[in-house]
Amino acid sequence: MQFWKTTAAASALALLSGTTAMAACGIGAGNVTILGNDFPALQAVVAGAKACEGDGLTVEANLTTEHDKLQVAALTADPAQYSVKFVATSSIVPLLQNDLIRPLDELVAQYGQGLNPSQLIKIDGKVMAVAFMSNAQHLYYRSDILAQAGVEAPATYEDVLAAAQAIKDAGIMEHPVALNTMTGWNLAEEFVNMHLGMGGSFFEPGTAQPAINNETGVKTLEMLKALVGYSNPDYLTFDSNATQALWEAGELAMATMWGSRAGGILDGEGSTDAVVSATMLAGAPTVGGGATPATTLWWDGFVIAKNVSDEDAAASFQAMMAALSPENIAANNDAAVWLAPGYTPGPAAAGVIASARGGAQPYPMAPSMGLMHTALGNNISEYLQGSESAEQALADAEAAYVAAAKEAGFLN
Repeated sequence: MQFWKTTAAASALALLSGTTAMAACGIGAGNVTILGNDFPALQAVVAGAKACEGDGLTVEANLTTEHDKLQVAALTADPAQYSVKFVATSSIVPLLQNDLIRPLDELVAQYGQGLNPSQLIKIDGKVMAVAFMSNAQHLYYRSDILAQAGVEAPATYEDVLAAAQAIKDAGIMEHPVALNTMTGWNLAEEFVNMHLGMGGSFFEPGTAQPAINNETGVKTLEMLKALVGYSNPDYLTFDSNATQALWEAGELAMATMWGSRAGGILDGEGSTDAVVSATMLAGAPTVGGGATPATTLWWDGFVIAKNVSDEDAAASFQAMMAALSPENIAANNDAAVWLAPGYTPGPAAAGVIASARGGAQPYPMAPSMGLMHTALGNNISEYLQGSESAEQALADAEAAYVAAAKEAGFLN
């Protein structure tokens, strides 16, 4: 099985190195077209790039939650439909596999002198992406509700279950817990986080053979089922937007959410002072007696399409450098745990940094991990709903993965 030799900005501990200023816009003519996910940090980056428009430079963006479904076809076109793609730890993999992005070493040397070394994502020695933020799922909890129930802040997922039961027994909340458990990608990510926290792996060592239908996989599913037992019955619809909305409405006492949601939750918009003042951010809990936080560290960044002109590639890289200027980062300080110069970690970064310091692992970048992720997301909800055993759900996930891996050439 192929594994890329990767140097990645996965740790939030490298956040404070370097403050060199980026170049001013002054880019000249070119077309910058951006495809990416849609959340506040990326909106801030796009706004920074759009500030460079003029003098023959155009900047357009398509920020959509469907970006991963669009990226391969869009960048396969010649010329590519987009010159810039916002990527994360996992979404860069199909672009690498299909040879759709260009090495950035020359552009970094010419225009990226202000980048921190931790931002340069090197694949087999070449800079293939520039990271600008770090992210992880971690624990949010309401200190007032936990105090009312007479429980301490949870350090483990077993503690989360005990606290949830105490809150329920006290009649404070019927459904005090939420995770991002929407069927599909989100649910699979919860499995990945918990499975790694349990000490599990996804493949037989050095191969693409699946290794999830085992005691660790079963324990992972059992913990997820125990947790959603304290969630609203429509938990299979919970994505980040849903969990944030529930939190801001005061309907949750504990939740596992992305660090990139913290700024929006702590800013008070759409919530109340009572909720915001009692919202605490902690590292991801451990689980099953393990010492590693049950989460994965991620980086978000950008790549430049291979199938665009050198002029548009240079313009796009420079627009991204302007968007990541210390001034723009400082103006949007709490929108993310930024890796770029100009960032000052604040309260919104506490959970991501605590998870990193606790030893959370980067999301696995094995080439076939995307297929495993998809197979998990499409096959484990039946167990959570009680219509299949854990073993059957894991067997179904492995079968779906094997079929996809054979089609993709990862397995014979």
